Amino acid sequence: MFIADVAPEQNEDIQQIDTQSFDFLTFYKKLGKGSKNQYLLLSDDPKAVFQNLKSKCQLIKAAGGLVRNSAGDYLFIFRNKKWDLPKGKVEKKEKMKAAALREVEEECGVKIQSNNEKLCKTYHVYELGTKVVLKKTNWYAMTVKGQPKLIPQKEEGITKAGWFGKHELDPIFKNTYLLIFDVLKAGKLI
Repeated sequence: MFIADVAPEQNEDIQQIDTQSFDFLTFYKKLGKGSKNQYLLLSDDPKAVFQNLKSKCQLIKAAGGLVRNSAGDYLFIFRNKKWDLPKGKVEKKEKMKAAALREVEEECGVKIQSNNEKLCKTYHVYELGTKVVLKKTNWYAMTVKGQPKLIPQKEEGITKAGWFGKHELDPIFKNTYLLIFDVLKAGKLI
């Protein structure tokens, strides 16, 4: 879903939603799992619309990384039958950047050398019991020394971890979450 004050140039595949009668929880429950449709909420005040949406959900903060090794390859994990980037929930009183570093190191068994640049933030919605959760994830560019062996954290449901070159990303593109494309664009991989 896009919330904006101007319609995008290419909007033929985007369904516009009436903001006057819009209720996010009703909209979300009617969507159905795995919906790939794109929706647009046009408003004079998109920030207010987003704040209203956030107020209807439980907010969970997370952080993760787009990790590059010395050969220029990037780290991806395989979890829940999809390729993903390592990330996890921010603990109480923990800074986002520190959480990103901790989560990547825990989930992949690597030592991060640098964690300098914030690439972007993404949002996604899911259900947790009876609550609708809005997860905000801050993404950081990270590096490791050399090409370390990866140790996927099985307790977190990670079944594989691998290094992929910029020109080896087709398997990722075919089986990942839409928001990962935003992180890859921010990291200039696509």
